[in-house]
Amino acid sequence: MGERLKDRVVLITGAGSGMGRAIAVSCAAEGAKVVVVDLNPDGAKETVEQIAAAGGSAVDAVADVSKRSEVRAAIERTLEAFGRLDVVFNNAGFNKPLHLLDVTEENWRSIMDVNAMGTLLGIQEAAKQMIEQGTGGKIINTASIAGRQGFPSFAPYCASKAAVISLTQAGARALAEHKITCNAFAPGVVGTPLWTQLDKDLMDIGDSARPGQAMDDFASGILLGRVATPEDICGTALYLASADSDYLTGQVIMIDGGMVLV
Repeated sequence: MGERLKDRVVLITGAGSGMGRAIAVSCAAEGAKVVVVDLNPDGAKETVEQIAAAGGSAVDAVADVSKRSEVRAAIERTLEAFGRLDVVFNNAGFNKPLHLLDVTEENWRSIMDVNAMGTLLGIQEAAKQMIEQGTGGKIINTASIAGRQGFPSFAPYCASKAAVISLTQAGARALAEHKITCNAFAPGVVGTPLWTQLDKDLMDIGDSARPGQAMDDFASGILLGRVATPEDICGTALYLASADSDYLTGQVIMIDGGMVLV
C-alpha cells in the first residue's frame, strides 16, 4: 500500500467497471478511502470487494449521475461513511453510436444527460460540500479525444465530451477562490466494457464488418502502437488526485498514446 492519497476521501462515479474501477482500486492502494458510485449495484459491490481484498477501505453507492438528488445522496453516503469529501472523479459516461444524419433527439438527450449534465451536477454538488468543509478539494472529470475532434458516428458523444472540457475550465475559474481545483483527463481507445459495446454497436450500424474491427481502425492512429488498458489511465488519475497537482487547474491531460496532438 502506498501513501500518496493517505486519508483522502475519494468519490468515483462509473466505478463499477472498466476505467472507473481501475482508478478506484489504484486510489485505494495509495491510502484513499474510496466511494464507488455506479448505476449497476453489482458492479459497484464487486469493486468494493476487490478493494477490501487488497486491504483497502471502500463503500458503494448507487446513483444515476443525471439526477441531482441521486448525486447528492451519494455524497451523503460519503459523509456517513468517512465524514468528509476531498476528491471527486466525474467519470460516469456512455456512448450510443449513430450516423450523424440518424441521430435522434432521444439519442442526443440521453448521452448529454449522463456525460454533460452528469458532470455539471457532479461539479456542483462536490463543490458545495468542499466549500462547506472549507479545506479545498479536487474535482477531476473524464473527457475524451472525442472532445477535441468530431467523429461521424459519435456526434452527441463528441459534443458531450467537448462540454466536459468547457465545464472543467468554467469550474476551475469559478472554484479557485475556494481552493478547489478542476481538471480533466482525455483517454483515447481504452480496452473496457464501453469499447466492447461500441464495437457491437458500430457493427450494427454498418461501420465495421467484424468483431474488433472498430477498435483496430481507431487504434491504427495510436503513435505508441497499442490500445490503452484501464491501468494506463491510473498514473495520471493519481497525479490529479494527489498533492502533486496542487498548482494545476483548468487543464485537460491527453492520455491517448499520441492519437490527438494539441
